[in-house]
Formats: sequence, C-alpha cells, structure tokens
Amino acid sequence: MQDGSGRNSRTRISTGNPRLDDILGGGFDPHRLYLYEGRPGAGKTTLALQFLLDGARNGERVLYITLSESQRELELVAERHGWDLSGVEVVEMVPSEEMLEQEQEMTLLHPAEMELGKTTRRILDRVEQVNPTRVVVDSLSELRLLAQNSLRYRRQVLALKQFFANRNCTVVLLDDMTSHEGDLQLHSISHGVVLLEQLVIDYGAERRRMRVIKMRGIAFRGGFHDMKIVRGGIEVYPRLVASEHHTEFIGEYTPSGSNELDRMLGGGLERGTNALLIGAAGVGKSSLTLTYAMAAADRGERVALFAFDEVRGTVVARSQALGLDLEAAMESGRVLFQQIDPAEMSPGEFAAIVRRRVEVDGARMVVIDSLNGYLNAMPDGRFLILQMHELLSYLAQQGVVTLLVLAQHGMVGVNEAPVDLSYLSDAVLMLRYFEHAGRVRRAISVMKKRSGYHEPTVREFQLGPGGLLLGPPLSGFSGVLAGVPTYTGSDEPLLPGNGRAGS
Repeated sequence: MQDGSGRNSRTRISTGNPRLDDILGGGFDPHRLYLYEGRPGAGKTTLALQFLLDGARNGERVLYITLSESQRELELVAERHGWDLSGVEVVEMVPSEEMLEQEQEMTLLHPAEMELGKTTRRILDRVEQVNPTRVVVDSLSELRLLAQNSLRYRRQVLALKQFFANRNCTVVLLDDMTSHEGDLQLHSISHGVVLLEQLVIDYGAERRRMRVIKMRGIAFRGGFHDMKIVRGGIEVYPRLVASEHHTEFIGEYTPSGSNELDRMLGGGLERGTNALLIGAAGVGKSSLTLTYAMAAADRGERVALFAFDEVRGTVVARSQALGLDLEAAMESGRVLFQQIDPAEMSPGEFAAIVRRRVEVDGARMVVIDSLNGYLNAMPDGRFLILQMHELLSYLAQQGVVTLLVLAQHGMVGVNEAPVDLSYLSDAVLMLRYFEHAGRVRRAISVMKKRSGYHEPTVREFQLGPGGLLLGPPLSGFSGVLAGVPTYTGSDEPLLPGNGRAGS
C-alpha cells in the first residue's frame, strides 16, 4: 500500500490505536514530530499513553515527560484503564515547592526566563539518558507560558524538534489549547496534527470526536470521527465511506413471508436494496418488519434488529401476538436484537455496530426501527441524510436487505415526516389509517420501487395471530391515502372485523 508520499505503509509505526491507524492508512511515519491538541478532558493523555504502551509491548524504550500532571496522576489513569506502566519511563517536571520558593526570591531576572532554560535542559538530559524511540511531552502549554512570547516559544519548539530528529525518535506533543487560541505555529512545525474534541449536547451524554487536521505525505481519511473513552483506552469509530467496502452478491428476491405482499412488490425486495415503511404511529410498521425479519430467520439467515424506541420485552410481546416466535430466534442467534439509546450513542458508534453485525456476525438483513430515534441521536439533523446515505450505500454493497421505519406526525388526514428519506429508498411502503362505517381500518400501498414492477394499488391489511392478511384492491374508494376516503362502489371489498395491528 502506498501513501501520499509514495512511501510504503509497512514502514509506518502504530499510534497504539488500531482505528486511528486505519484512519491514517497504516499509522505514523517514524522519527517525526506529531501534535495532539484539544481542550482539557478531550482524551489527549489517554491516546498518548496508548502510543507509548504500544512501543513498550514491542520492546522499545518509551518516555513520558509530564510538565502538568504528577506521576501519581498518570498511574491512576493507567490503573483505571487496566494498564501497566512498568515499561514506560515517566519524567515528572511539575514545579516543586522548593522551586516555587526560589522563584519568589528572584528580583533581577524574571523567574520564567531562567525556568524555561532549566526545563528544556532537564528534558534533553533525560532523553539522552533513556535514549527512547517514542516520547510524549505533556503539555506544551507550560512551555508556552515560560517562553512568554511567541517568537521565543517557536524557537524552543523548533530546537526540540531538531534535537529529537537527530535521535531517530518519534515524538507526540500534547497541547491543551488553554492559551493563545488560534495560534497555528505548532501546526506548521508538526509533521501531523490530530484534534480531539468534547462536545456537550442539550440532552444526554457528551460526545467526543477526532479529526486529523494534517499529516504530511500520508493520505488519511478526513472529516470528524466519533469516539469515546472506555476502559482500555479510546475507542474510535472511523467515518464510514461506502466506496471502500464492496462484496460480490446475487441480487435475488427475498420473500417477506406473505405471498400477497410479495406480489405487490413485484416479487419481493432484492438483495442489496432497502425499503422505507412510513406511516402514523401504531399503524403496523414495526409489526410488518417483524414478519419480514422472521421470514428471513426461518430461511436460516441472520437478522440484525436495532430498536431505538422500544425495549426487548415489548418487541417480543408484539411478535407473540402475531404468532411469531421471535424470542426463540433471538436465543438461537438468528435474530440479533439490540436496543439503542440515542442519548448515549453517537451516529459513528451506531454505524460501527451495524458494520460489525454484517461483517463479523454475517447479518443478511438489517432493521432500523425507527429513523425518528436515529434522528434524535444526531447533534445536527442536517447531517442525517449524509450519514444515512453512506450507511445505506454500504449495506447495499454488502448485499444486505435493509428495512427502515419512519413515523409520521399525526394520525389521520395530512401526515408529515420529520425528514424526507424517500429519495434514498429503493422501495417505499406507505401505511395509512382510514375510516369506514364507524371503524378505523388500515391500508397499505407500494409508492415506489426503484427496480422492476410493483402493484399500483391500495389494499386494506390486518395483522394478527395469522400474520399479515391483505384484502383486494380498494377499487371502490378514493382518498384512502389522504385518510378521508370516499366510497363510490356498489359493494364493500373490505376485510371482516378489525384485526389486530401493532406499531
């Protein structure tokens, strides 16, 4: 594999984080100087320790130079991640009480002018003693304060860079961005820059993300990548790029479990396509996806079912009302059920879970119920379309059948969806309530099917212990999709009784 400089990626060294390595196409170029920047709490120290621990595992000498945290504080971080720092040399340069007293006695020279030289000399001496191949300096904010002006600070960092370059050492500098915000001097000096951010949203857990700002001679995956700090380090979720993933498959039809519905769909849904089920709350969208999922499970396929709005017990109870043994399918592993809390999970993490279900667990059908919950997981709804486009394109290239549920606002009359995804969908099934003779009934129609024929009719449907029951086309009615039908026929081609339908 070649990166942007033509250098073979096998000469790279790991950052200590496999998914950051993936974003960089193989890791860092050795013997270079890199910058991790971000506000306090963004995860810089954790990511830097992963870099050093990777070197220690490979038998390298590694050095952590701390100007802001004590060694005990670092050991506490490592302890809570389950790490052993015995292979990491830690040099603590936090000012001691004696040094502070000396500074108070100085009057002719500013204490910082002398302290900067002492600090730099101590760093160089320690590096010469240990002779490490990997070094972390935490943090540059202390050096910036000691330098007092940008020119002196830049010269000091350049001197450090030259010193390390002559020692064949890979260096990661940490900057907490607490002073001189917007100062890009370090960007020009560094071989690569990784930005870590911690975002606070109006409700739910904070979100973390990273972005590779620059990386000389390395073709990296740009943009923001969601991440979170877990026990064991930083878990990064590289931004999904559908064009990087493709699997050969046969675009055959997948039965729904209902011959009548398959006929409406012109034979069924093809492999590598998606269907959007849209309608008001309670009209039967989720129940219909369950019949599809169980039909796939009965064929021996594996189904990944992601529930944003309901708990497992509710979904199982609905399946039992439909005569479907979903619980047995879950226990056997044919249906992989996962409840998603949009307040706690970022879109990047969700996409990573979907990939794992497809690539590791072998899921051939994915159900997302519902997109309303997915929309709530987005810090900015404008990006839902872009993220969903990449996710659906990825699933299509894997030959996966994807079922999407979207609830419209309102129950009858004019209904509106919170977001328009119809143009991304290969098939659109609309489910509507309509009233006739004092009874609330339900109708289904295939509004769109991108490939092949579909039946352009509106049919009444019922969901009950016998599964999905479809009536004949409602040829004697008009206005059913609007929720205010007008009966013009000579008879009533309706199903007997009310039937039972879930959401």
